Amino acid sequence: MFYLAGTWSGWYNEKEETALEKELVIVLDFGGQYNQLIARRVRECNVYCEVHPHTLSLEKIREMNPKGIIFTGGPNSAYGEDSPSYDKEIFELGIPILGICYGSQLMAHLLGGQVETAPVSEYGKTEVKVDKSSLLFGDISESTICWMSHTDYIAKAPAGFTVSATTPVCPVAAMELPEKNLYATQFHPEVMHTQEGMKMLSNFVYKVCNCSGDWKMSSFVEDTIKSVREKVGSGKVLCALSGGVDSSVAAVLLSKAIGKQLTCVFVDQGLLRKNEGDEVEAVFGPDGPYDLNFIRVNCQQRFYEKLAGITEPEKKRKIIGEEFIRVFEEEAKKIGAVDFLVQGTIYPDVIESGLGKSAVIKSHHNVGGLPDCVDFKEIIEPLRLLFKDEVRNAGRELGIPEYLVSRQPFPGPGLGIRIVGEVTEEKVRIVQDADAIYREEIANAGIEGLGQYFAALTNMRSVGVMGDERTYDYAVALRAVNTTDFMTAECSEIPFEVLQKVMNRIINEVKGVNRVMYDLTSKPPGTIEFE
Repeated sequence: MFYLAGTWSGWYNEKEETALEKELVIVLDFGGQYNQLIARRVRECNVYCEVHPHTLSLEKIREMNPKGIIFTGGPNSAYGEDSPSYDKEIFELGIPILGICYGSQLMAHLLGGQVETAPVSEYGKTEVKVDKSSLLFGDISESTICWMSHTDYIAKAPAGFTVSATTPVCPVAAMELPEKNLYATQFHPEVMHTQEGMKMLSNFVYKVCNCSGDWKMSSFVEDTIKSVREKVGSGKVLCALSGGVDSSVAAVLLSKAIGKQLTCVFVDQGLLRKNEGDEVEAVFGPDGPYDLNFIRVNCQQRFYEKLAGITEPEKKRKIIGEEFIRVFEEEAKKIGAVDFLVQGTIYPDVIESGLGKSAVIKSHHNVGGLPDCVDFKEIIEPLRLLFKDEVRNAGRELGIPEYLVSRQPFPGPGLGIRIVGEVTEEKVRIVQDADAIYREEIANAGIEGLGQYFAALTNMRSVGVMGDERTYDYAVALRAVNTTDFMTAECSEIPFEVLQKVMNRIINEVKGVNRVMYDLTSKPPGTIEFE
């Protein structure tokens, strides 16, 4: 089985990869929590960027021929015996390298500098003095606020390196060896808290790596449509359409490429938001604006039975993922001789499901949740290398209306991961009703700009008093976050009077709930979803 994914140059699969024809910067992941964010920031500079595990071989890097390499941060000590490292030969490839946090310490350690436990650890916003003669800092304020997060530090830079930034307790906040295009920062330029971080990354990709900035969404859409058309030929394609942003964009893109060779199957598995099945059919069904072969499969009880008694989040995801595939296989047999399955997988799904030896944050139902045996020749994932906001931009390029492109994200496993613990039909009803009230009151209050908001059902039951009687019912948790890339997120400050109104309505209108809470957790350390 092959996995096909849209790339800047066309298509690749896991057996035969073609080199990227356009500019590429690669991020080598040493276990940092911001690996995706680094790639996202580089792409904001209109330079294509991919995340790879630090185990990527030198031979493979040579084949990929990147314009630049970025080492991520990580939780280890560069001098530790079992800490992730790399062959020193990478510094002799002639490719510009930027080390960030752990990546800067690893560069120093491998090249003969001195890395040790810092006398004073630095965390959070820190004033950094920079050398404006550096290519990284030429247009940066001489004193700028950066985000630090380290217990080790570079006590002494390697021979030949010059120190280009300092803090009162960090003698090497940045260092460089310009003749070899080696640069390193102890702080994190990729996070929003580093006030001029985007300028620094832009300086690296343009002034150090000499990129021209040829990563444009319009070209990606055109190239992907052409590649799909060539790959599919006269074959039949089945699209797993959920009605969410990702699968909707994938469906319209495939429709533009191959027309009626595409059949879209919408599986109503009983884990959707309230009335969502009918809303999806209204948009993509026969009476909607798109000329798609649309099939709706109602199989709610089938999924409830499969999930009965299951409480472990990863197991729930995998069960949902496998059952989705089985439904698609059954529908494909009815259609006859379907060669390809299309999924709306996006880049964060891939990375969070485990990249190389990186940690599995959560198995997305369409990545880590796929069964080993799938009855399709190939799986097409045209959005596999895009971040969420890039998917939205691709949708706009395809002419999809803004109300669809900007709609609230909804996870593939649906309410199955917004119900903590066992999933039952009754619990689904509770969270659907609570979520509908929450969304209605957010709209009534005219609150805009929230990255994502929803109601989830905790597995906690507690004592309450309703109508002078004792109750023992569930607690609903409300979540709302501000985010652009869905890799990092901060809790949204919803007016208290709105939260009070939502709480009152849920407790009065949703049977089985006697407590409502508001989740303040950011990402990291939490995730946006509950499971």
